[in-house]
Amino acid sequence: MNNSYKSGFVTLIGRPNVGKSTLMNSLIGQKIAITSNKPQTTRNRIQTVYTSEEGQIVFLDTPGIHKAKNKLGDYMVNVAERTLREVDVILWLVEPTTYIGAGEKHIIEQLKKVNTPVILVINKTDKVKNAEILTYIDTYRKEMDFDEIVPVSALKNENTDTLIKCIMKYLPYGPAFYDEDTITDQPQRQIVAELIREKALRCLEEEIPHGIAVSIESMKYRKKIVDIDATIICERDSHKGIIIGKQGAMLKKIGSQARPEIEDMLECHVNLQLWVKVKKDWRDSDFLLKNFGYNPSDIEM
Repeated sequence: MNNSYKSGFVTLIGRPNVGKSTLMNSLIGQKIAITSNKPQTTRNRIQTVYTSEEGQIVFLDTPGIHKAKNKLGDYMVNVAERTLREVDVILWLVEPTTYIGAGEKHIIEQLKKVNTPVILVINKTDKVKNAEILTYIDTYRKEMDFDEIVPVSALKNENTDTLIKCIMKYLPYGPAFYDEDTITDQPQRQIVAELIREKALRCLEEEIPHGIAVSIESMKYRKKIVDIDATIICERDSHKGIIIGKQGAMLKKIGSQARPEIEDMLECHVNLQLWVKVKKDWRDSDFLLKNFGYNPSDIEM
């Protein structure tokens, strides 16, 4: 590895639903993090890797920083806030606005406590006029002295090259952490579970509150086919009926939307069987949180 090669860890933070997962998928050029129009979609810290001739960036996509309402909420907030102290660069993703609310002020307070370089990324610029972007930059600049401010559109992949250059500027020199063809350290099962959860959230829209998880019961490979048994966990009997739908129509719809993306990722045919189970208050149970891949010990700071 040459002496000018850089490598480091970068975290993406921001309020729920500002487009963190969309931005990361755009930078990596492949779908890793699930996206939905519901806040708090990302529950675990997803680690993805961008590699070029200049260097390697390991992205940590953290859950959104927000006020917690239950144990799962505590876990998500603590993972996000602890990450700020462990990385080389912080990307704070915001929407274009001239109003800075209580949620943003809470994040600014957290950012002022750390010595890590902070790059403000103003996302969703495709939704506003170019002339207005300077006003948004100015609004945020008055709140904090950012190391860089970069406007982007994650959805349209606009100005993401500039963002990569800005990140590289602040990374230390050093060898790559991963092989150049690595794009994520997420276990396949976890990505499959997240893809199914994304489709469930999309298909169900407003019908179900946020309380669903997906558990992969088994993944068995035979020749060019993978048999996957997965269970969608919900909190109430009434939710179970909605997820299954009339004569199983909703469950079928979720499965048929998830299958092609799982096949793309695994590069083989998938036989997907979906089930639905009710586990009351799973978001407040340490045992069940652990069972679904969240580590409750992270809640105690």
